[in-house]
Amino acid sequence: MDLVNSLFSVSSAIEAVVVISMICAAGLALGKVRFFGISLGVAFVFFFGIMFGSFGITIDHNMLLCLEDFGLALFVYTLGLHVGPNFFGSFRQEGMSLNLWSLAVIVLGTIMAVVMTFFTGIKLPDMIGVLCGATTNTPALGAAQTALEHIGIGGGRAALATAVTYPLGVLGVIIAMVFIRRFFVSKDDLRPRLTGETDNTFIGQYLIVNPALEGKTIASVAHDTHAHFIISRLWRAGEVILPMADTILHINDSLLVVTNKDDEGAMLMLFGKEMDKDWNKAKIDWNHIDSNVESRVIVLTKAQLNGKKLGGLRLRDTYGVNVSRVIRGDIKLLATDDLVLQYGDRLTIVGRPGDIDNAENFLGNSVKTLNEPNVGSIFLGMVLGLILGSIPIALPGMTSPIRLGLAGGPIIMGIIVGALGPRMHFISYTTRSASLMLRRLGLALYLACLGLDAGSGFIDTVLRPEGLLWIGVGFLLTVVPVTIIGVIALKTKKFDFGTICGILCGSMANPMALSYANDSIKGDAASVSYATVYPLGMFIRVIIAQLLVMFLV
Repeated sequence: MDLVNSLFSVSSAIEAVVVISMICAAGLALGKVRFFGISLGVAFVFFFGIMFGSFGITIDHNMLLCLEDFGLALFVYTLGLHVGPNFFGSFRQEGMSLNLWSLAVIVLGTIMAVVMTFFTGIKLPDMIGVLCGATTNTPALGAAQTALEHIGIGGGRAALATAVTYPLGVLGVIIAMVFIRRFFVSKDDLRPRLTGETDNTFIGQYLIVNPALEGKTIASVAHDTHAHFIISRLWRAGEVILPMADTILHINDSLLVVTNKDDEGAMLMLFGKEMDKDWNKAKIDWNHIDSNVESRVIVLTKAQLNGKKLGGLRLRDTYGVNVSRVIRGDIKLLATDDLVLQYGDRLTIVGRPGDIDNAENFLGNSVKTLNEPNVGSIFLGMVLGLILGSIPIALPGMTSPIRLGLAGGPIIMGIIVGALGPRMHFISYTTRSASLMLRRLGLALYLACLGLDAGSGFIDTVLRPEGLLWIGVGFLLTVVPVTIIGVIALKTKKFDFGTICGILCGSMANPMALSYANDSIKGDAASVSYATVYPLGMFIRVIIAQLLVMFLV
């Protein structure tokens, strides 16, 4: 018994590990329990931490801050790493629109906060703290405190207001998403609509009836059209031919063509006639189409090939094989010559069995190697992200520089490494299971420490004269903007519900609500849209906090 008591009474690293581990274990276990059909998932760790803290259980403050910051940095960096490969594609397609909806949530909440100072009697410095807590944005609080101290007003009450409104700020976004899903979401709204997350390719069989193609090589035809395509098989007079760049096309040749979905119409115009056969079904035995040509998926595991362009490997000329598609995560990409390959890419290769064997030896195809997560690159990326987050950014008219902070720097660096790492020959590949575990581990550590810290003075703060008023106002500032903008965005029918949840969570800088969205909605739509809007949203909130102090206090 004395040994057990010492684990909680003697301040030590062991005590910190025991307490945080107990909070995470209990919170994650109870997070699986459904209350009225709703499960909070990993977010329950936060509330379990508050309960521990309210009972007077504490750990060394420096240890608490260390674990909390490490957990947050680990979570946001691995989240950025996870969505990085899809980020710029989704940003080009929907990114501007996503950020505008996020900005709408931010602006509406800010206007509400300013207006409510006149009706509630809450002073603006305190209201800024309430707003930071309602939006779970501690970097904005830090910026506001700096600005308040600059004009001779202490930031202690703002921090107190943030602490008391933070818990319901976490829960409020989840409540709003549950409300929207219960009363406004249809089955069609639950289906992903962002094209960046699915199959980007189309496979079709075409018969050449266009006389302009007679006698031309495949290379010349590809050069003369703006559309990208790969011819993986060619049938001529009942004989299968493996097409090469110098293969000459003739009328009545039948081609199996892989192209982008958007170029399906262009292929019909180019070749003349599309055969009535669906080659895009989930299960097709490609190796039973003909006996002379085989289709095989080979994994790129040669580190020296990471970041190389597919065309630069000269697989067609050297080994006599064609690469039709590249599978990266859950995305199928057209195998164009300018496609930059990444470690772990799965290449669909078509050719004769012996030629494919030679190509396989060149590319690696060591699946066992992929089972070993590249942990060293994750720590290096986190270091770079923390350095990025600490760089001061001076803006005209601002009394103090802006920093991306502990959350902003790592998530941006994660996105950059995930998207552009191969171009810099930086291997960032991590298995899906390892990536998910690291994200869950980081988030659980962060929430446990955050809840434990908030719970230590939670009851005393609530019992203050302003406490209940701050909580009520903060809850409105959380729920009302998220619900209004979420319903309006849903009614446009442009985004699926998962994408909208990511927008709402990202605009409120709320990783706990994102975790709930990921647990309750299939696919990665919420994570992709969250990462798309989070950096800009967090940056704008930091600026708004300082602007409110500068012009209205």
